[in-house]
Amino acid sequence: MRCVDPAELPHAVMTEEDVRVPVSDGVLLSAKIWRPVSSDDRPVPGVLEYIPYRKRDLTSARDAVHHPYLAGHGYACVRVDLRGTGESGGVLLDEYLEREQADAEDVLAWLAAQPWCDGRTGMMGLSWGAFAALQVAARRPPGLRAIAISSFTDDRHADDMHYMGGCMLSDNLAEAGTMFAYATCPPDPELAGDAWRDQWFERLEAAGPWVTRWLRHQRRDAYWQHASVCEDYRSLACPVLASSGWADGYSNAVTRLLEHVDVPRKGLIGPWSHKFPHQGEPGPAIGYLQELVRWWDHWLKDIDNGVMEGPMLRAWMQESVPPSTSYEERPGRWVGEPHWPSPHITEVAYPLLGRRLGAPGETADPPPADRTLRSPLSVGQFAGKWASYNAPPDLPYDQREEDGGSIVYESDPLAERLEILGSPTVELDVSVDRPVAMVAARLSDVAEDGSATRVTYGLLNLTRRDSLRTPTPLEPGRRYRVSVALNGVAQAFPPGHRVRLSLSTSYWPLAWPPPEPVLMTVHGGAGCLTLPVRPGCEPDDAGDRPFGEPEGTAPAPVTRLTPAEQRWQVTRDLVDYRSALEIVKDQGVQRFDEHGLEVRRRAYERYDSVADQFCSVRGESAWTMSFRRGAWETRTETRTVLECTATDFVVHATLDAYEGGHRVFSRSWSQTVPRDLL
Repeated sequence: MRCVDPAELPHAVMTEEDVRVPVSDGVLLSAKIWRPVSSDDRPVPGVLEYIPYRKRDLTSARDAVHHPYLAGHGYACVRVDLRGTGESGGVLLDEYLEREQADAEDVLAWLAAQPWCDGRTGMMGLSWGAFAALQVAARRPPGLRAIAISSFTDDRHADDMHYMGGCMLSDNLAEAGTMFAYATCPPDPELAGDAWRDQWFERLEAAGPWVTRWLRHQRRDAYWQHASVCEDYRSLACPVLASSGWADGYSNAVTRLLEHVDVPRKGLIGPWSHKFPHQGEPGPAIGYLQELVRWWDHWLKDIDNGVMEGPMLRAWMQESVPPSTSYEERPGRWVGEPHWPSPHITEVAYPLLGRRLGAPGETADPPPADRTLRSPLSVGQFAGKWASYNAPPDLPYDQREEDGGSIVYESDPLAERLEILGSPTVELDVSVDRPVAMVAARLSDVAEDGSATRVTYGLLNLTRRDSLRTPTPLEPGRRYRVSVALNGVAQAFPPGHRVRLSLSTSYWPLAWPPPEPVLMTVHGGAGCLTLPVRPGCEPDDAGDRPFGEPEGTAPAPVTRLTPAEQRWQVTRDLVDYRSALEIVKDQGVQRFDEHGLEVRRRAYERYDSVADQFCSVRGESAWTMSFRRGAWETRTETRTVLECTATDFVVHATLDAYEGGHRVFSRSWSQTVPRDLL
């Protein structure tokens, strides 16, 4: 990324470090503001980013890249920590609550009323910040004229890190552990003053393991419907610039928004993991901040700059690559689609014929035999993360070992190049021998040497085959027609390669398994894989204007005091048959040079199981967060363990807080939640 000298920007920028913004119940939220010096006399539009990740330290390096850059192009950028985080008052109890969204509306009203703001506002963000922008936009607050969102969803239940296809994701635990840690950190006394300790203890007293709340809503009920914009796409009335990456867990929402909302909209999907496009990994990253300037110039300043010209969707068509848990770059090219669904894309059905993935229109006489499978728990150990962060390496590895515990259908070697863009689906006639079962479907690119790179995948809890709201148990032996949706992707399969579909009855630890092993029969002659084929003769139509190189202002200076550690390790003990995945993300100790705060952030996850004992599975998420400046030092240690029986989920959690080396707070939880056909 090119670091832009602030002197190159059109406007000199001033920074206000800690501005208190009142909301309707009297709580004060903490904001950091970057705005043109000239805005004192010539008001400018305001752009809000609203997240819980501590602007003072944990996101300060990233914030310094894009907010001063946008401010230097004539915007007042306001970065606000949610209540209960950073230096904001109150407590953070859960994600996307009504109170959170009401606070955001209050902040937008405050922003529009400032003398340096002209009353026109936008919202932007990645992940939680994008969720917030989309959810608040659906409430239609006055003055909010556009949003720009990255790595988001419009469906909190089925397309977030909770219940993919009605299957519970292990990220349900991992994200709960993350927020358990973030919600119990203290404010910085340098900004909060003598009240910091009371504010910290208010957070500690209110804390608890979020995973228990999420486990109490295993169906797609009103809890998840709240703030899911897909419940009423008509609620969205402002223009949307939506982006994500194929390696992210949020690759589906961009195309859903393009299809269903009726507002000016643009979509952008690159090869990236859970990152802003200008910081995209795997690369190539793009000049996303330049795109934002054009977006805001048009919608907040009424500049006729042609930002809405060109394709509605620009997507990175990925070339074939060998399997790897991490890529620096994904080779490919940008393609453009004028609308979504695209007139260039054809749904092509490939029949499942015995062990083959047949050619379109091919039939077998007599019909192929049924195939049966009971997958071992080891299928899924090389699945990677639901949402890749590209640190540590967390993409799926070679699928050959996974396929050993799967039913596999494979095409003949391709005679010509095949490109897909969109969401594949798998139609199956299945029967099982248990009332609760799942199926994981994986699409892989098989090279001539046999290595298999997973292209995309999907999950379905078969008790949710007809409804995520009202699941029903399976009748053993009965045949069911089911459809499994795979995540959207753009992928090229070269000539000589094969397309492989793999089916398994478990996918641990990416998804929590059923209560007991399941024998699944896939009935022959009735299934198919449908691919969204983009013919090679279609024009790429990626637009006349190529993306610029990534640029931004310099990150906030940080000095590393101790080394970081990144680890992703799979182990198997052939004495007691225990398998485990251990993940370490330790940032080490870093000093934020602008204010001298020293911070350590360490996350540890472990997912283990014994042999094929489905109720032996166990997940753990443990965090250490420490903050120090001079004689002031605090540390919080949080730990959440999720276990299960055939009938219940069991949560054990602990929270310990230390001040100056002495433990000043300690609490533990043991909670049981019944399994609901899961």
